[in-house]
Amino acid sequence: MATALPELSPPGGRWKRALSRLNHGVAKSRVGRYFKLEERRSSFTTEVRAGTATFLTMAYILAVNASVLTDSGGPCSVADCLPLCSVPTIPVSSCSGVSPNGTALSVVQPDDSCKFAPVNPGYSACLDRTRKDLIVATVASSLIGCFIMGTLANLPLALAPGMGTNAYFAYTVVGFHGSGSISYGSALAAVFMEGLLFLLISAFGFRAKLAKLVPKPVRISSAAGIGLFLAFIGLQNSQGVGLVAYSSSTLLTLGACPRSSRASLAPVLTVNGTVSLIPGGTVSGDILCLGHRMESPTFWLGVAGFVLIAYCLVRNIKGAMIYGIIFVTAVSWFRGTSVTAFPNTASGDAAYAYFKKVVDVHKIERTAGALSFAHVGEGQFWVALVTFLYVDILDTTGTLYSMARFAGFTDSNGDFPGQYFAFMSDASSIVVGSLLGTAPVTTFIESSTGIKEGGRTGLTALTTAAYFMLAFFFTPLLASIPAWAIGPPLILVGVLMMRAVVEVDWDDMREAIPAFITMIVMPLTYSVAYGLIGGIGTYIVLHLWDWSHDALLSLSASVKARHQNKNNSNAEAEAGAGNINGNVV
Repeated sequence: MATALPELSPPGGRWKRALSRLNHGVAKSRVGRYFKLEERRSSFTTEVRAGTATFLTMAYILAVNASVLTDSGGPCSVADCLPLCSVPTIPVSSCSGVSPNGTALSVVQPDDSCKFAPVNPGYSACLDRTRKDLIVATVASSLIGCFIMGTLANLPLALAPGMGTNAYFAYTVVGFHGSGSISYGSALAAVFMEGLLFLLISAFGFRAKLAKLVPKPVRISSAAGIGLFLAFIGLQNSQGVGLVAYSSSTLLTLGACPRSSRASLAPVLTVNGTVSLIPGGTVSGDILCLGHRMESPTFWLGVAGFVLIAYCLVRNIKGAMIYGIIFVTAVSWFRGTSVTAFPNTASGDAAYAYFKKVVDVHKIERTAGALSFAHVGEGQFWVALVTFLYVDILDTTGTLYSMARFAGFTDSNGDFPGQYFAFMSDASSIVVGSLLGTAPVTTFIESSTGIKEGGRTGLTALTTAAYFMLAFFFTPLLASIPAWAIGPPLILVGVLMMRAVVEVDWDDMREAIPAFITMIVMPLTYSVAYGLIGGIGTYIVLHLWDWSHDALLSLSASVKARHQNKNNSNAEAEAGAGNINGNVV
């Protein structure tokens, strides 16, 4: 007699049942009730998957933000530069007497030029430490922002230092290697004060009202302008693939030449045949191509990364940005190649030694607490503060509303659950970020990927925060990502930010011209602030006639109304007087 074998459940079925029990248990627990998992028709595993997708799409910010802010020089100064021998190949300890070729040797004390090409070894070492500090600062500020958003606002939104404001911070306010209007410490102080003002504005519910005061075409086009600005940075050498180079006749031209064919520029003055550096002038980076255009190996590797990211975006593959960065970076980590991030130099050897640690918890040495209020009385300080505040009001408020609308949380008035704490969370994250040394923190549009995966609660944000926590331990790897791996994501972030232009009414020139001025001025002046000022100024000028005409019509109508009321009052008074006389009679 045959014996029936017990029916075996497929492994997949057991796994699904286990996940189902886990989701049911979490939903019924205190945690599930707090995050309203059942109420919002979500589950624990869905939220974890959504948080993973969100992190993958925004993890590029860890390397990109640190690299962009390091271009400002951070807290590094001339004091970090080392004295050098008049003949650079001779060490300072042996710098005396005469060189083998008959040149008198002397020790040269550093001046402001030590921060520019050829960069002084001491200053270069300070920049390396600063980049590591800023990676940790980016991780910490992102983690704190996501944690606050998840626990208090219970929304599936992730926060990190914003693209656009970090470029404005680095290249306009502080300037390349500190060549801007105010110092790095003063810029952090401006961010700190702006964060406090933003916190007060959020606490009293004025954010949406202030955002609506900005002309609509400028408000819409500012996002696209910042996108063009970021793409422009990604096309250059400093934080990009190096496609765009300098031209003495046209300002810009095709570049992508190898490092050996690049040259720096210096502003000089010729008097009676004597050429001298203009006082206060600074030497540029290696922005001039002497030849061999389009022959840079790192450029073509960056192009491969660009194509990979673009293909992933086209196919809607999550983590597109990070996949491209990983591919280009992994290829660049091999030494002895033409695209290596670790050349056979003293700085390359030091970078490779740190890279080989792989796991290391880096302690912030100089960027945390670097705030300085020395420039509070200067106009440039307040221009920076107001611009940071304006961009944050527009960017973070707009992103929050758009993400809430995308998730289906908004009501007929545009409000959504957790709105108050959502506003408070990004404002408080700005304050925390400034204390750590980074640019303003904002809600990331990449949160939409997590929402598309089904994220509906703060557990999505907390999952993203957990990934940021893991990133704390891999600073050596994050610090070894080269510029040509960062350029492609910057360009494609610009592509994603251009979608806003479809909302501009291009048939109305009073709307189209301010929008275009806002977009075009930002990248071409290397300043977000100048773009906003140009757009708002153009909008005001083009609407002055309409406003004055409407004001005159309103004034005329008001005068006529008062005159009519006066006539009516006189008529009533005469009628009243007649009645009195009649009664007397």
